[in-house]
Amino acid sequence: MMSHACCVPEKAPVAPEDGDSGGQFVRIASGSTDGMQLIPGGKFLMGNESDYGFPADGEGPIHSVKLDPFYLDAACVTNEQFNAFVNTTGYRTEAEKFGWSFVFAGHLSGAQRTRYVAFTVSAAPWWCRVDGATWRHPEGPGTHIKKRWNHPVVQVSWRDAMAYARWVGKRLPTEAEWECAARGGRVQQRFPWGEELEPQGKHRMNVWQGRFPDENILGDGHFGPAPAKSYPANGYGLYQMTGNVWEWCWDWFDAGYYRVSPSDNPPGPSQGDRRVMRGGSYLCHHSYCNRYRTDARSSNTPDSATTNLGFRCARDVSVPTHQ
Repeated sequence: MMSHACCVPEKAPVAPEDGDSGGQFVRIASGSTDGMQLIPGGKFLMGNESDYGFPADGEGPIHSVKLDPFYLDAACVTNEQFNAFVNTTGYRTEAEKFGWSFVFAGHLSGAQRTRYVAFTVSAAPWWCRVDGATWRHPEGPGTHIKKRWNHPVVQVSWRDAMAYARWVGKRLPTEAEWECAARGGRVQQRFPWGEELEPQGKHRMNVWQGRFPDENILGDGHFGPAPAKSYPANGYGLYQMTGNVWEWCWDWFDAGYYRVSPSDNPPGPSQGDRRVMRGGSYLCHHSYCNRYRTDARSSNTPDSATTNLGFRCARDVSVPTHQ
């Protein structure tokens, strides 16, 4: 049923639908830039070849990439923002259509497990299929976002993220844009702020502390997603590019893509069955999922949704006339 189950579970690969077939990347420069940061573009070194990485994810080779300037949301799209989209358009997410979604077991009460859990993921039993789990009820019936308006929206698929982005006149960032932005102007640094996980003993992102998955000592103060602007911004004014929730990117995923990708504005492979996710989440831990880094990669099927997966939007400064 899934790969990278420790990071996020996934539904089985499905046939492409309108909006994700063909792999054609489209530039968009119509949405408002309020709440966005201008990323200067130019050349940067993308990828990782260090021993702490995952070669099977295709993190290398390190290669030079040139990007046009672009705008990126300073923070992940929040529950409040997604709520406005749904209220205006009547949009139904894929989790709502399926009638279930994936939830981290540690967030469920005994009663919830008895009543709503259909099964757990064999490769990662800390993930449960929960009937009635949606973006409004992230951990299933009995939970709600009413006190989480400033938290990243979760339980949204890649297709859901694309629908929101189109509504606001934006798009999802390419993987190259995401990594350039996450680095915040730093060159080949592991985290958006440098090389140290906790500089001067201070937490700079929301990840798991303790013994995963049984004990979280909550050193950073969060057992689930934190508000979208909980930690200092990076050099480009972007919040929580690592940790907290994984973020959807435009690209199809291919572990071998870096070896053949164009050097200018790479849009990702032309086809695939999984889309790229970046940044890691509050469930990441060095013992198994050391992907809470600027250079780490993962992927999921376009219809999958979980309690640790969200997104932010991008838009172009201008659209080339030849597009």
